[in-house]
Amino acid sequence: MSEFINNSSKRRELLKHMILELHQGEAPSEVKIRLKELLKSIPYNEVVEVEQELISEGLPEVEVLKFCDIHSSVLEGTVISQQIEVPAAHPVDTIKKENIEIEKVTGKVKEIFESIPKLEAENESVEIAKIVLKLKGLFNSLWDIDKHYKRKEYLLFPFLEKANITGPPKVMWGKHDEIREQLKASIEALTPGSITGKEELMSVIVFLLGPTIDAIDSMIMKEEEILLPMCMEKFTEENWYQVYLETPVYGYCLYDTRDEWRPSESVLENITVDRSEYVKGAPIRLSSGSFDIKELEALFVSIPIDITYVDANDKVKFFSHSPSRVFERNRSIIGRDVRLCHPPGSVKIVEQILEDFKSGKENQANFWLSNFMDRFVHIGYTALRGKDNEYLGVIEITQDITELRKLEGDQRLLSYTGS
Repeated sequence: MSEFINNSSKRRELLKHMILELHQGEAPSEVKIRLKELLKSIPYNEVVEVEQELISEGLPEVEVLKFCDIHSSVLEGTVISQQIEVPAAHPVDTIKKENIEIEKVTGKVKEIFESIPKLEAENESVEIAKIVLKLKGLFNSLWDIDKHYKRKEYLLFPFLEKANITGPPKVMWGKHDEIREQLKASIEALTPGSITGKEELMSVIVFLLGPTIDAIDSMIMKEEEILLPMCMEKFTEENWYQVYLETPVYGYCLYDTRDEWRPSESVLENITVDRSEYVKGAPIRLSSGSFDIKELEALFVSIPIDITYVDANDKVKFFSHSPSRVFERNRSIIGRDVRLCHPPGSVKIVEQILEDFKSGKENQANFWLSNFMDRFVHIGYTALRGKDNEYLGVIEITQDITELRKLEGDQRLLSYTGS
């Protein structure tokens, strides 16, 4: 048996077989026991390869996502992760230090959970109110995780996809969205006055708060034992520098580094990351006029709408970058398949819009959010077509129309008086 387990290809086949058994509902507890007994050590890359193979062979991503926690509980503590040593402020260092801070918060939450059964009946309602308030504050702090996850989704995942690793990022993004929903529900459940008794609070902990904390802690394990070693293997130092430069776009999670990281001088000399404000060049002549590059750059920075262009091959080719963008964008999405820029739950809708635009069935799709961060936001997708009506791609135009919706009457040019 040891010879079988020590053979990499056979070990992967065995792991694959057992994961499929889990998906087919064959006595999960028995399969877990066999996995733990037979697979004492599973290199992280083999876990990823098996997951990628299963998705490539047709296992729906939603199924991988559905059983992701089962996989994690089986593999937790048995996956051999590499010891990663990086300089201070390197993106990996930042992620790991953020995880330390996240675990401090989840640890405090668990301590509160453990204290509740010990509450005495006397003044129970008062104590419960205090506990709910403390938990509310801690769960509010944990919402900072959204920035941590966005950096993975928009900075790390694109480079993995370019290395033809698409399955694990999709599954992890799906787990991010699950955790976001759990956090939202937890924060809502902890509204002061909504929970008055110990039994009621314990029920909320068992069915909502506890699973949320477990999911967050499990994600940290996935990052440090699988995701980060995989990224270290696949990313170049130049890739990491681009991640580093774009990190402030999303901000930090419960941690703010005071250090600065610079790659090696050889990388800096040959760096392809473009940090210039604009590139000089000949004027761009259009049918109705022309711009030089500086003017065009200024136009897209200043125009009061957000524009994203996806070409005919469904790749993101351009986005405007005004300081007041509604939805965050950064240069790592350039060249990325537009499907991978959306959470797994909305990919089918994206594909339907693309299909309808390409077939000519539709030319526009409009959506709006009535309360996005207290703003009313309109999002419009328009099919881009050439002179011969050939499909050239999609333009997404997003606009904060909160103030526009308040307009009444007229304000004509002659009424302008300045500020």
